[in-house]
Amino acid sequence: MNSSAILPTIIGLGLAFGGPPLIASVSERSTSSGGIPTTELLSQFGLVAICAAVLAILLVWEKQPLSAIGLQPPRWQSLVWGLALTGFFVFAFSPLAFWLLQHLRLSGFDAGLAKLAHLPVWYLILAVVIGGTVEEILYRGYAVERLASLTGSYWLGGLISVLVFGLAHVPLWGWGPAATTVLSGGVLTLCYVWTKDLNANIIAHVATDFVGIVLMPLLATAK
Repeated sequence: MNSSAILPTIIGLGLAFGGPPLIASVSERSTSSGGIPTTELLSQFGLVAICAAVLAILLVWEKQPLSAIGLQPPRWQSLVWGLALTGFFVFAFSPLAFWLLQHLRLSGFDAGLAKLAHLPVWYLILAVVIGGTVEEILYRGYAVERLASLTGSYWLGGLISVLVFGLAHVPLWGWGPAATTVLSGGVLTLCYVWTKDLNANIIAHVATDFVGIVLMPLLATAK
């Protein structure tokens, strides 16, 4: 692959890997104090803009279809796989992750959830939908495929992507929870490489985050 062919991929990977953690760091330092969460809404707009830029690179510069990163027309199989993955994450992975964090005496998700507690529910739902969708497109679909193309190995491409995915969660959640996202990201990466169905990953990611970030805190406060 010559340098001119690699350039769009390098720029795309730079945006995919560097954009979300940069936005998370800036948003972490300047949160809104009440009313309409202007700062947080701008951060969501930033994520959408980064995702749009990466997709534009894919379609226009690299001249690849959306199917090259696993984005296919809706299929019922995607819903089945997505819901099955959601069940695994909610009922098996999450309890194990919480137990491991406590057993290893690492910080849990409480500090991150406390930072989100002042935000309105409608914003949290919006953030879950945007965050889950954008992260799967950037870290699974685009990054895994492009790194596999550059390195010749889905294993190496997946490993690099998963590690960067974990680091992107440090600003909001801390090192302990970020470590669990490396594991959950690994599961999502394996599922993507196996099925090449990014829609299923997006469904699972959004639904799992909805349960953890929106539904469970609401149920806890309702008691």
